[in-house]
Amino acid sequence: MRTSLRQAPAGARDTFLDVVRATAILAVIGQHWLMPVLSYDHGRLAIGNALTTPGWWALTWLSQVMPMVFFAGGAANLMSLRRAASTRDWLSTRLKRLLVPVLPLFAVWLLAPDLLRDLGAPEQPVQIAGAIAGQLLWFLAVYLLTVAATPLMLAAHRRWGLRVPLVLTGLAVIVDFGRFEVFGTVGYANAVFVWLAVHQLGFSYAEGRLGTLSRRGAAALAVAGFGVTALAVAFGPYPASMIGMPGAPVSNMSPPTAVLMSLAVGQAGFWLALKPTLATLAERPAVAAVLRSSGPRFMSMYLWHMPALVVVAGVAVLGFGYATPEPGSPDWFALAPLWVGAAGVVLAGLLKAFGRFETRPSPAGGVPAGQLAAAAVLASAGLLGLAAKGFTTPLDAGTLAGPVPWVALVLTGLLLAAKPVRVAVRG
Repeated sequence: MRTSLRQAPAGARDTFLDVVRATAILAVIGQHWLMPVLSYDHGRLAIGNALTTPGWWALTWLSQVMPMVFFAGGAANLMSLRRAASTRDWLSTRLKRLLVPVLPLFAVWLLAPDLLRDLGAPEQPVQIAGAIAGQLLWFLAVYLLTVAATPLMLAAHRRWGLRVPLVLTGLAVIVDFGRFEVFGTVGYANAVFVWLAVHQLGFSYAEGRLGTLSRRGAAALAVAGFGVTALAVAFGPYPASMIGMPGAPVSNMSPPTAVLMSLAVGQAGFWLALKPTLATLAERPAVAAVLRSSGPRFMSMYLWHMPALVVVAGVAVLGFGYATPEPGSPDWFALAPLWVGAAGVVLAGLLKAFGRFETRPSPAGGVPAGQLAAAAVLASAGLLGLAAKGFTTPLDAGTLAGPVPWVALVLTGLLLAAKPVRVAVRG
């Protein structure tokens, strides 16, 4: 008997997407907390990566969840856009919802490095902490542009369907060829092609064939996606790990490669095959409570989970001389729950203090479409600058030398997204 995995009715929440997004953000947090291999000696913090342990690269084929974040984001963006009063109001609300949570992060990290220096913290760990605080903003920068492109990409989806992600994937392969054979920097174009393609798959779940796949069809999709990924790794220029590894000549993530598209297909099939089970799980009171609590705070959880790790590492490693045991050893497995638990307690405190910024109502402001496009571009540029430069430069080094100009771009984008700019014309 053929079992159909049907979509949620229009206007209803899709619990499958809620579970996928919650699982994805928890996977991001858990991976980032468990990856570092830390030690401290004579004022210098040494950082390794637990996933360089032989064979552990295989874990990244599921733990690298950014494809599912963009997939679920595409589906959720389409569903919310269908419910919106207008495209402009939807985009204004979405941009503000994404940008407002970064305000407290900026307020803390513009001051934190100088404060740590004044308290006597060694310079090298402070530099690392400031860099880490900014690095993960790359995701928000790319996602902002993806959200801004949603109305156009939705029109393309409704006209050409799955041919759109296929064309984008083809462009990503061409970019990879140029990256590996001609000019490496061209690979950054795939930050657009790859993630737009994955986002487009989310449209096909919310309004297309992926939303009605049988369990067997979903399983076949998973096998196909992971199979193509395996072939690309075995016979192509792509590394086996789906995250960047220290010292590796090529990273599948920075910039993204086309292999992430086949990985996204495999992961989407895997999760869709589990959809009936996940729907049943989501109905349990404890799980439903977690989804209700975490759902409105996904961005805050993402933004603050690395500062939580910085706090725990600062106290444990710099303060008490803790060093990470050999990954995979009995000591590592024994201490991992304590490490994650300590970081979780700190994150809970940070969310209590700053999570309210994400849940604050954000009414639409009737902003013109051109102004919204400018807002997205400016804010994305500022976030990319912070991801590249971090918050490491002392404030007294000069206004233009540190993070302040990048923060100003983000704030300008937020202001443009919030209300229309009135230009007085004299006649």
